[in-house]
Amino acid sequence: MAGFAVRRAAMLPPFDPWLTQGFAIDAAAAVHAGAQGLAERQSRRLFELLRAAAGGSAFYRRRFEGRDPASIRLDSLQPVRKPELMRAFDDWVADPVLRLDALRGFVADRSRIADAFAGRYLVWESSGSSGEPGIFVQDARAMAVYDALEYVRRPAARTLERLMNPWGLGERIVFVGATSGHFASTVSIERLRRLNPALAFGMRSISFLQAPEALAAQLDASRPTVIATYPSVALLLAEEREAGRLQAAPREVWTGGEHLSHACRGRVQRALGASIVNNYGASEFLTLASECRHGRLHFNSDWAILESVDAQGRVAAPGEQGAGTLLTNLANHVQPLIRYALGDRVRNDPAPCPCGSALPVIEVEGRNDDALRLGRLGGRGVSVSPLAVSTVLEEEAALFDFQLVQRSRCDLQLTTGLQGRAADALLRRARSALAAFLAGQGAVGVHIHCRSGEPERRGASGKVQRVLVALDEP
Repeated sequence: MAGFAVRRAAMLPPFDPWLTQGFAIDAAAAVHAGAQGLAERQSRRLFELLRAAAGGSAFYRRRFEGRDPASIRLDSLQPVRKPELMRAFDDWVADPVLRLDALRGFVADRSRIADAFAGRYLVWESSGSSGEPGIFVQDARAMAVYDALEYVRRPAARTLERLMNPWGLGERIVFVGATSGHFASTVSIERLRRLNPALAFGMRSISFLQAPEALAAQLDASRPTVIATYPSVALLLAEEREAGRLQAAPREVWTGGEHLSHACRGRVQRALGASIVNNYGASEFLTLASECRHGRLHFNSDWAILESVDAQGRVAAPGEQGAGTLLTNLANHVQPLIRYALGDRVRNDPAPCPCGSALPVIEVEGRNDDALRLGRLGGRGVSVSPLAVSTVLEEEAALFDFQLVQRSRCDLQLTTGLQGRAADALLRRARSALAAFLAGQGAVGVHIHCRSGEPERRGASGKVQRVLVALDEP
């Protein structure tokens, strides 16, 4: 029995209460420290990151070319992309125990979600929405930063109630998303359940890979006070509520991971009767920005650097939206991310926010895939979340380089830029997985046409839409 307890303790996800407390106190003070106080924190932490990367990462040691970290200007470093880092993974990370083959085996085991890898690391995988899946490792220090930012700066519609009940006791929080993999949101929910048994009974995850009626039934049984999900899924839930198939009445809906339009926010608020609180995060940094009571996203500039750049890689002027964004994560020293290319486009808003926070305001154009509406004309249409579609194709068919275009209510075109026999076999497997998923959603009679060697179609913003609607019929 004692041996079992030791093994279970070794698998507990990383958590350092003293680090978290110290970072939380600093995060609360930094909001009122002014631009200079934030800049000083950012500068000091950037130097610490560069020094750690030079000492522990062979990949970055080569890129620094022997320069003293104290003399390196951030904009003198070439940007990096996920495929490049993943190819050099074992040289990239700063701990030799972190080996890509072992980590891939770890995330392939769904029973180990939120377990500690090597007794001290939290591991999650990215979905591969940018065309390349990734594996990201967090130590206790990085998690303490994310926990502090989430606790101190988390958007809250019921501020007074949260002050009286900071631990959220009595809340019933349900995350609706992809639950079968080691994704950041799923791992985070399970980590909290393990670390705080008092929250375990009021916190759960529900898969969005099921028919809308089944999803609505599970939510009704859970009676959530808070639903955390993606804007496209929140829109699907609003539709279920409008049709009378969903009775759950959450007081708040937390959204993130996709672009939240004003129209989407308004419809979800009206249908569910809930306040919407939005945030911005990524697999590469869990809590990049949180929404204040004025609905503006405040970027955590004391712990991360976001460079909005144009198509030539030049930093965009304040107020201008760039063609891409470079992230430098100041919290994670074990897997350094320095001028890392994110798929999002960010605009820095130079106007001060009425809320009084010194944290800069940003506007983000994140994933903007379309929700599908499928089914024979004259029959009941079925709404399908684009994130659910992406999850099926990536998880069940290992297809990451794809584009799915809806041509009509019953016609989908699935393409990939890959070529050759292997690409054709991959598309056949993807079509089979997608057809089975759509049938389970109640979308019958849908034809899926596949083509390989097709270039990606880009929207007006220049971003690739993985799932889009381009109807040939009214």
